[in-house]
Amino acid sequence: MMLPPKYIKEIEKYAEKKKLTEKKKQKIIEKIESLYKRFVYDPEEPIGIVTAQSLSEPATQMTMRTYHFAGTAGIQVTLGLPRMIEIFDARKEPKTPTMTIYLKKDYQDIEKVKRVAEEIKEIKMKDIVLSTTIDLTELWIKCKLDTNKMKEYNIDIEKLPKKIRIRGIETKIENNNILKVVYKKDDIRGLYKLKYSLLESHIKGIKGVSQVVVNKEQDEWVISTLGSNLKKVFNIEGIDPTRTTCNNIFEIYDVLGIEAARNTIVEQAKFTMEEQGLDVDIRYIMLLADLMTVDGEIKAIGRYGISGQKTSVLVRASFEETKKHFVNASVKGERDKLKGAIENIMMNQVAPIGTGAFELVGSIPKTKKAEKTKSEKPKKTEKTKSKKAKKAESKKKTKTKKS
Repeated sequence: MMLPPKYIKEIEKYAEKKKLTEKKKQKIIEKIESLYKRFVYDPEEPIGIVTAQSLSEPATQMTMRTYHFAGTAGIQVTLGLPRMIEIFDARKEPKTPTMTIYLKKDYQDIEKVKRVAEEIKEIKMKDIVLSTTIDLTELWIKCKLDTNKMKEYNIDIEKLPKKIRIRGIETKIENNNILKVVYKKDDIRGLYKLKYSLLESHIKGIKGVSQVVVNKEQDEWVISTLGSNLKKVFNIEGIDPTRTTCNNIFEIYDVLGIEAARNTIVEQAKFTMEEQGLDVDIRYIMLLADLMTVDGEIKAIGRYGISGQKTSVLVRASFEETKKHFVNASVKGERDKLKGAIENIMMNQVAPIGTGAFELVGSIPKTKKAEKTKSEKPKKTEKTKSKKAKKAESKKKTKTKKS
């Protein structure tokens, strides 16, 4: 059996690095070939069913609600069974979107890391406001600004009115620490709504990134965030785009493509399983990830994804919405060729998997022993004559005597 080219390249690199002789190199190749043979599945083995069992059985041992704290500040990340459901149901938005941001070697100084973290974190108006006052007669809102925090976040007070993008208002700065917002419409209810939208308005950083934590992993600084926006993060100077990632599969698909999304499904599912202390062979997860992304887009494993798009009518009906599938199939005049395991089990037939996938046809050759036994058979004597023959002879004798 030939090993995949990737394995052969890795062996050659290892042999060059360790300066191995040709004999030792050949021994390593033989050992890896024997191990590789053990992990190749048998012909007609139902690997889909085995994969489903191997993944879903450990998933029953997972806890329903688990949160992982990323960093000392405590960013809560959803794990356990809810996270597995998010991954395999291909949810557009995870409950707790996070990013793991790696920096280039030139930006490993703590001051530079802090500066990058400040650029990433979203700062809203409520983060720099100490108090608010509303005048219902004149229809204006005054916000007292925290000048110390504005200096810390490097926000220019003069440029602040331009950053507030709300329709139907006029903004201006008073006494270098008060922002006055005048409401143009004559509506008191609208003024209270304006207060909420004013405090929630985006001032600086990346939208959606509410928390930022700086941690040291081995010899480098890593930034963990609550909230994700890969497109904008990649534009920040000093960030390493080759290693920076997030847990939102659809965001990775939009920014980096389907192969990156497939790798994220594998990594996220493996990490979620391992965090719960469950050891599942990575090839089962890889097979499922391949199935979800084989068409160039991310499909869920459910009624609107892989299970709901199978060619067999009976398989679709056995999963969910039985009546709907049978009605649609009868209207369209669909035929089920009964090529899978599930539909054959339903019809009480041998499933075409494993030994049931083959039909043995052939003539059994005559052996020499069988020929000898035929030739050695004794000739019929009077003793070996059958009872019928004896009766026939006795009848003949009686007839002759009568005549």
